[in-house]
Amino acid sequence: MFSFKSMISGVALAASAILGLSGAAFAKDQVYLSMSYIGNDWQAEAANMARAMALHPSMKDKINFDVQVAGPNAQKQIQQIHAMVQAGAKAIIVYPISPTALNQVVKEACDKGVAVFAYDAEITEPCAHNVHIDQYAAGKEAAEWLVKKMGGKGNVVYISGVPGTSTDSTRTKASMDVFAKYPGIKVIAQGVGMWSQAVARTEMSKILATHPWDQIDGLLVQAGCYTIFSMQDEAGIPDAKKKFCSGEGSNGHRIQMLKADAGVTGASGTYRPMAAQSFSYASPPVSAALALKLAVQVMHGEKMPHDIIVPLPQVTNENVKLCKEGTWAEMKAGCNVFQPSVISNPGWFAEIFNPNTPEVGLAAALHGQPEK
Repeated sequence: MFSFKSMISGVALAASAILGLSGAAFAKDQVYLSMSYIGNDWQAEAANMARAMALHPSMKDKINFDVQVAGPNAQKQIQQIHAMVQAGAKAIIVYPISPTALNQVVKEACDKGVAVFAYDAEITEPCAHNVHIDQYAAGKEAAEWLVKKMGGKGNVVYISGVPGTSTDSTRTKASMDVFAKYPGIKVIAQGVGMWSQAVARTEMSKILATHPWDQIDGLLVQAGCYTIFSMQDEAGIPDAKKKFCSGEGSNGHRIQMLKADAGVTGASGTYRPMAAQSFSYASPPVSAALALKLAVQVMHGEKMPHDIIVPLPQVTNENVKLCKEGTWAEMKAGCNVFQPSVISNPGWFAEIFNPNTPEVGLAAALHGQPEK
């Protein structure tokens, strides 16, 4: 017998079934970002750009995205990744503190169907994917530029990055391989810069206590040329006589490479054009966003190689180019440094463009917001 009560029950059951199907259809996959050392601007930008990619309309309905920080502790990062897998991760994006220490936990993650993508630094476990520049080429090109500018002879100061990472180890080996070819080149001092302008200043201050500026002919600083030129300014060394510096691409560094008539707005102090003779390579922090994008593709069945090599930007005084507005299209056209009136922090890394990530640009690097 038909009844109003049975009709209500039937409607309720149907609604429940529909809601269940809807929930299943729109369930999001869990993706994590595991960061190691975060005490520099590069890591902050990389995290911002990954967050922005996760918020892009093409991505936000597919994944839940969470960021965790392990610090410079391999064991903590291992525990963190293990917990992510136990919590149901479908993909893990990671900045590994070591190329080998995470191998076992990464293999365990892969065996459970988790896509693991490292960015900038590498993981040697074959099931992982690495998104990075050619780090050996970066160290090699930076050293070769410096040696050429110095005429193959003179005293060099070398300031490295974060110890233990494949990025730092590979760049350092490459640069030292180049210096070893020139008997006239002498590395008179080294410091550990942690890819931080502040740490580079501390290390350089220690070096200057025993090796004053008149004993130095050139510097290779993985991150910190802005600071090196600023310290020379503070020491009263005129622009035309500043020592050569070769290193990573902070915005302040590239502003200093520009000529006075470049059209810079908002410059002040040492955050100004000085036509400083310099070479600026870059490991773009947008590689974190690219790693996330590729990981989601792998989650949906695409195949990727172990290593995905992104282009190595190389900027000199001849090709440094000011972005007037900082749009993605303008970056695509070749600009590679931003107005101080837009980027107040000179230590901020300027190389944020990748042709395969139109979802993220200046707003992503600054505020974690995707392109509209």
